Amino acid sequence: MALLEDGNHTAVTEFILLGLTGDPVLRVVLFTIILCIYLVTVSGNLSTTLLIIVSSQLHHPMYFFLSHLATVDIGLSSSVTPNMLVNFLVKQNTIPYVGCGIQLSSAAFFGASECFLLAAMAYDRFMAICNPLLYSTRMSSKVCIQLVLGSYIGGFLNSYSFIFSFFSLLFCDQNRVNDFFCDFAPLVELSCSDVSVYVVVISFSAGSVTMVTVFVIAISYIYILITILKMRSTEGRHKAFSTCTSHLTAVTLYYGTVTFIYVMPKSSYSMNQNKVVSVFYMVVVPMLNPLIYSLKNNEIKGALKRQLSKKIFS
Repeated sequence: MALLEDGNHTAVTEFILLGLTGDPVLRVVLFTIILCIYLVTVSGNLSTTLLIIVSSQLHHPMYFFLSHLATVDIGLSSSVTPNMLVNFLVKQNTIPYVGCGIQLSSAAFFGASECFLLAAMAYDRFMAICNPLLYSTRMSSKVCIQLVLGSYIGGFLNSYSFIFSFFSLLFCDQNRVNDFFCDFAPLVELSCSDVSVYVVVISFSAGSVTMVTVFVIAISYIYILITILKMRSTEGRHKAFSTCTSHLTAVTLYYGTVTFIYVMPKSSYSMNQNKVVSVFYMVVVPMLNPLIYSLKNNEIKGALKRQLSKKIFS
């Protein structure tokens, strides 16, 4: 039963996720595409993490952060993709009330953790290029671990604000969520209680994460750009900038889509557009990150070749 009598109102015990489309043919096509994307996401990020662990040449702060970014990407995609795939195969995809809250908080946790990790990676590049003599001291193993733990704590705090707000909302008789996962915006539209306080809480939490991390990334790259422009050697400029291209590409893809959803005025785009962009940043971007870093990073390509050579000739 989706509804449960509770005092003077009917409480929702489960939600119906409407998904991306109702077209049977398109559902099969999307199922195939998204399943392939998910398999590439898990295998690509897992391979990146394992390669960094087993390759001593990659035991540097930048790759330490990258291994955690790959882990978070798997978590972000896994928080929504398996359920989305089920949605393509069944006539009506339902998710329990508690399960909806868990999915929402998981997406919020991994999404915010990714923001903080991208900021930590920007700070790492700032220290490597702008303060190379102090790099080993400022980016010691202890500092790196603290930055990663701080990223997860930031993700947890953001997740807590989402789950607190969700379980504080009252859902009476409407339980059809116009999305492929339990996102906060469509859930607010279904609530029959006063949502103003919780909308402010979520806006403050998500806005704080975005503003703080964007500020750190922007300041880091402003100093990096100034330092690169001061370099007299063209080769030195190219080498310094090449170490940042992968990270800049990942930042642009992730923050570009997040900004479209959470910053642009809601009247400027439709719910269907919102769904497409959500799929991109929660399903496609986690797949692209390991490809971006492996294709643009010579050290990762070199480490992969060495590991493959060991396996072939061992």
